[in-house]
Amino acid sequence: MHAYLGLSSTELGTLYRMEKLNLVSAEDAVEYQLFLMHEPENPEHLQKILQQYIEGILAHLAPMLVSYIWQNQPFNLKCKPAKGDTPAHIGGLTKFGDNIEDEWFIVYLIKEITKEFAELAARVDDNDGEFLLIEAADYLPKWMNPENSSNRVFFHCGELCIIPLPKSPEEETLLPATNPTIPQALKLLSIHSGSFVAAKSVRTAVYKRISGYPERIQTFFHRAHCYLPAGIVVVLKQCPALISAAVQAFYLRDPIDLRACRIFKTFPPETRVMTSVTFTKCLYAQLVQQTFVPDRRSGYSLPPQSHPQYKAHELGMKLAHGFEILCSKCSSPSHDSKKSMLNGPLWNTFLNSLKKNNYFKGELEGSAQYLDLLHRAESYFQHTVINPQSSVADSPGEEILNILKATSFSLEDFGKETNSLPPEDDNGWLEISPDTLDQILKEVSGTNKSTPPSNEEEQNYDLAEVTESMKAFISKVSTHEGAEIPWSPAEACVTFDVDSFTNALDKILGGNSEELDSDDLEEEEEYEFLDSDEESELEAGSREETASQNEPSGTLKSYMDEMDHELASTNIGKSFTNQSKVIGSHKVFSSQDPESDLKDNFAADDTNLTPVDIDLNLVTNLLESYNAQDGLAGPASNLLQSMGVHLPENTDNKSH
Repeated sequence: MHAYLGLSSTELGTLYRMEKLNLVSAEDAVEYQLFLMHEPENPEHLQKILQQYIEGILAHLAPMLVSYIWQNQPFNLKCKPAKGDTPAHIGGLTKFGDNIEDEWFIVYLIKEITKEFAELAARVDDNDGEFLLIEAADYLPKWMNPENSSNRVFFHCGELCIIPLPKSPEEETLLPATNPTIPQALKLLSIHSGSFVAAKSVRTAVYKRISGYPERIQTFFHRAHCYLPAGIVVVLKQCPALISAAVQAFYLRDPIDLRACRIFKTFPPETRVMTSVTFTKCLYAQLVQQTFVPDRRSGYSLPPQSHPQYKAHELGMKLAHGFEILCSKCSSPSHDSKKSMLNGPLWNTFLNSLKKNNYFKGELEGSAQYLDLLHRAESYFQHTVINPQSSVADSPGEEILNILKATSFSLEDFGKETNSLPPEDDNGWLEISPDTLDQILKEVSGTNKSTPPSNEEEQNYDLAEVTESMKAFISKVSTHEGAEIPWSPAEACVTFDVDSFTNALDKILGGNSEELDSDDLEEEEEYEFLDSDEESELEAGSREETASQNEPSGTLKSYMDEMDHELASTNIGKSFTNQSKVIGSHKVFSSQDPESDLKDNFAADDTNLTPVDIDLNLVTNLLESYNAQDGLAGPASNLLQSMGVHLPENTDNKSH
């Protein structure tokens, strides 16, 4: 607690918010498990076999992973002992933070691992549970829900597999009716792996999110010019992945961290040079969107905003703060940690695997390109192959200090590189227009269609489609879990049997019903507390009422007629459009007072009642609700778009 002494209330509040942010970000993690389909007969050899698989997997993935920049934690694998019903396996956990692409890249890696190593089956989930099923929720079988999907979803032989429920008594001997255990699931996959491949629509929904790898990785990067201290340039050349730790240190800074940045001891501003830095788009957005004014004592002054290199100076200043914060948390560089790590047999085995997989691309040993690839492999080995929680692995600050201690550099060399920097990437992707956002949402939801013609005469919107879609929606089954939405109005013919509906209501509301409603029950409770004289009077009255109710007038039609007469004296009728109002565009009212005419019509003869045009009223109400949204999201547009109905923009009220 002594570290918090001397802080102002504002600094303490900021620190508290940052601690809460750290707790929340720790929840964004993906966990993955790799199981052997057939365990060895001797359990003592299992640990050794799993370790061999880890080395082979990481060596196989090294060409993709050495240049990848992770948001928080890298992809890592380590042996996990058996626990309960879960056998010993290879497992890992990666906190991806704000960059959801890290999670889906890991899904791609898991798929590729099971494709290359057919003896392994894999599971992957995150804080939301089976997020693969969430991605394919629109295409899952009807029986599947969160309660019965545990231990049923695996990757095997490069394909997504789902272990189904038994459909018949014969299948119950093969398939578990309840959630299977991991050993049961692995046994089923080993015997009937081809039978459990998920439906094509489910696989397509999941594979769409991981398509394009590994080439797609380059689209996540953003290259920008930064005015940085020369020491940071040296560090990023040897270990580009440290950019994420520096950005996170600045992004999640607290008042204690900023104390170390009052005077820069490791990266003084006098050594700054212009260089090109590779970010991920997520890291770049986090850095560029934050407003920060450096301490005057730090020496990091910024040019006017009109200066052509203002952005490079601002980015470099923010990055320098992040690197200084990392180094301030280390007292001194560790001397032998990396050396001892690279002299062990594990590194030699890993290096031989890299050579077998043509990682060095035929470069001569000792050449500049070879050494660059070797440094990247060493960093990858340190962060991924070595257990990140091991005492052997360095913290980011220790790694930075070790690189600075082992590398000598001259400012003159950087001056030559400044004149030949590659151009910056366009950061227009930071701005997104409403139309582009709508297009992205349509692509994600799968409702992306060709843009309708701009000419209003060519936009033939069929209002009958709206009514048919609503009828289809109402006809769908709805439960406490929600309602099914018809994706296409032409999915099936929608019918409505009026006679059956009337008969059903007649049975419910008819006078012969023996069921009691809640009011009857309350009367029974009151009846129990009456004395004998009151009981006799009440019984006499109830017999008279029963006699009158038994008359053959208690039909549904009489109820509806009485309801119509009651509504005739109200303004309810004005809110509906009758069929006669739209036939030939003639009104049914003879006088100028529609309400009096409506009363006269009801009083004269019930047969004069004109039926309500249900479809027209439905469309009218929907259009009024849609128009009231003023182009924003609302219940009418959300419901119609979910059913594939897209209404045109209302141009009637626009000024010309």
